[in-house]
Amino acid sequence: MSWMTDDRTANDPVSDLKNLLQSGVAIPTPGVNDPLTAILADRMGFRCIYFSGAAFSASLGIPDIGLFSVDQLIDSVKWITRSTNLPLIVDIDTGFGEAVNVVRVIKELEYLGVAAVQLEDQVSPKRCGHLDGKQIVSEQQYVEKLKAALAARENMLIIARTDSRDVYSFDEAIKRGTLYRDSGADVIFPEALESLDEFKQFAIKVKAPLLANMTEFGKSPLLTVDDLGDIGYSLVIYPATGQRAALGAIKKAFTNIRDYGSQIDSLSDMMNRSQIYDLIDYEKFSELDARIAPTITKKSGF
Repeated sequence: MSWMTDDRTANDPVSDLKNLLQSGVAIPTPGVNDPLTAILADRMGFRCIYFSGAAFSASLGIPDIGLFSVDQLIDSVKWITRSTNLPLIVDIDTGFGEAVNVVRVIKELEYLGVAAVQLEDQVSPKRCGHLDGKQIVSEQQYVEKLKAALAARENMLIIARTDSRDVYSFDEAIKRGTLYRDSGADVIFPEALESLDEFKQFAIKVKAPLLANMTEFGKSPLLTVDDLGDIGYSLVIYPATGQRAALGAIKKAFTNIRDYGSQIDSLSDMMNRSQIYDLIDYEKFSELDARIAPTITKKSGF
């Protein structure tokens, strides 16, 4: 589907996400940081997608320490919401400033059709949630930002993430998760839990829709969607899985070119031309061009 060639359906991404949260099963939510990957996720039958600040930072060639601007985020998210009607969750890190800055981000992203944002309680500049050396703000500081987000939104969902497990303790994560839920957050995201039992106990003690992060090479064990659904989690995100897999395949192809002078051994890892054209609705763009400018099309010889 393309915003240029198709009539957008009447789907409401926020309502769709609310329905998913009420479905009683965990929803696998892959990370996408460009429209083409979002379209692929849609075509493959995923029902929700995630825009990762860490993966977006990496795509810009910078670390995940809050270096990209809110306008860079907005511009990238715009193209994704144009490419698919799937509910999109956007990682807004610490909100790009204080409470008033959070209001701006919420307004901008809701205007684009984003279904939910994730706001974390780290200090700024933040660090990747699975690295050591993080710091978090006071409960009062975070709740001020959270309530600013809740007041600014019309229908968008607000996901409250706490990094307190790794900074202080598991008990502190439960305490903050409960506080953030009671302050109005729609979904609670405990980052960097360290065992299946911690995931279980958090779900038992913090009764709310919950999000689990199954990022690779981090502090959390890699549990299945069914495992997490069985213990009470509603959303399971894979923030950088696609990016990491793609970089691995690119490195292999580049190695073959550098060392053997050919990419032939990497062809099996690639999508072919027709598959990519199908993803981007190439024929529909050609039909649109022929329909709106038939004379020019004939003269040009296409």
